[in-house]
Amino acid sequence: MENEIELIEGCRAGKDSARKELYTLYSKQMLAVCYRYTGDVDAAHDVLHDGFIKIFTHFTFRGECALSTWVTRVMVTQAIDYLRRQQRFVQLVVNEEHLPDVPDDADFAETGSHLSEEVLMEFVAELPDGCRTVFNLYVFEEKSHKEIAEILHIKEHSSTSQ
Repeated sequence: MENEIELIEGCRAGKDSARKELYTLYSKQMLAVCYRYTGDVDAAHDVLHDGFIKIFTHFTFRGECALSTWVTRVMVTQAIDYLRRQQRFVQLVVNEEHLPDVPDDADFAETGSHLSEEVLMEFVAELPDGCRTVFNLYVFEEKSHKEIAEILHIKEHSSTSQ
């Protein structure tokens, strides 16, 4: 496809070539989004698959945001729905012993060193489902705790405490 408008029109028309291009453009990035929420590679692939099926069967993009933003929203919604179906964040209160061990190394602060993105994402993946979901919505999707509470059907305080 020459441009995004043609891609969008092709997807609306149900053209397989447009669908293939959309998948090729966004699948790697969206797999990372799905993994960030599920913390499991196999589950992330399932969510990615379901998300693209939803996109291809109900292409409701209206141009109110960037196409990549819309695709990301679909995947985030699919991931949250997946976690709900799996009943993986029924209880959001987490004891400290369930949290991953993050090195509390003074060298990080003193030398200005940072954790690599890969290591940070591993820590995020190790978080309990509820904490990870709140973290992702707050940090990556830039949702307020009030919005997170509405999305997850929890109290705002529960979101804030995570």
